[in-house]
Amino acid sequence: MRNLDITTLRSFVTVADAGGVTRAAGFLHLTQSAVSMQLKRLEDLMGVELLDRSGRTIGLTASGEQLLTYARRMVALNDEVVSRLTDQAYEGEIVLGVPHDIVYPAIPQVLKQFHADFPRVKVRLISSYTRALKEMFGRGECDLILTTEITMDPGGDLLDEKPLRWVGAPGGCAWRQTPLRLAFGRQCTFRPHVVEALDLAGLPWDVVVETESDRTIEATVSADLAVHTMIEGTEPPHLERIDHGGALPELPGQMINLYGARVTKNEIQQRLADVLRRAFSKTDSPRLKAV
Repeated sequence: MRNLDITTLRSFVTVADAGGVTRAAGFLHLTQSAVSMQLKRLEDLMGVELLDRSGRTIGLTASGEQLLTYARRMVALNDEVVSRLTDQAYEGEIVLGVPHDIVYPAIPQVLKQFHADFPRVKVRLISSYTRALKEMFGRGECDLILTTEITMDPGGDLLDEKPLRWVGAPGGCAWRQTPLRLAFGRQCTFRPHVVEALDLAGLPWDVVVETESDRTIEATVSADLAVHTMIEGTEPPHLERIDHGGALPELPGQMINLYGARVTKNEIQQRLADVLRRAFSKTDSPRLKAV
């Protein structure tokens, strides 16, 4: 296995750009003989002539022109990696707020990918309700936040729009009971829209669980003691969408919005915003195209 040396490739690129070994040596802060030896070792390694020394000035052979393209890319990639891992500009902390209901499945992969790209940047994840996150963002306590809501405030970016679904225990029958037993968080933004839909449908309901704990809600619903609503695709394994056949009303769609990306000038925050966009966006969404 033959391995190319970045230092040698850098010398080769500099010679090509400078038009000669002497000038290149000055740019590289090396002696002319040291640069010449590097180029000779590179030619020996590749088994081809890279420099045309027949004229008064040094030029590149066809093989040298071909290698130059790769050498530029390899040197640039080397410099990018070193910069990314050592530059203080890629250090610090970003506070990201995400509603409880959309942490899974996307956010763990977002954090994993961003950490791989920026290992020296800490992302502090805050999981709460949309209303609380927007208040924190307004006070400057979060750099970026995601929200789930049926509208979008000025300055937001629509990432996706998904339907809200009725969920219950696997194979459960709580949805058949009258009045319909509901489990909701006290600050849940879905709740008023669900209640409105039930009232318009003329279905009696009763909130039997009102809590700050999502785990309490999930435990109650998975025990088939109540039903809940969740954004499609975010249901945990111990809950399932209710196949009610129209017995329960259709619910309004929920917008997944991003706030903070339009106002920040921080490059790293913008990069995290880009990862979030890729994780949540749906290019085939008609509503998304119109925004």
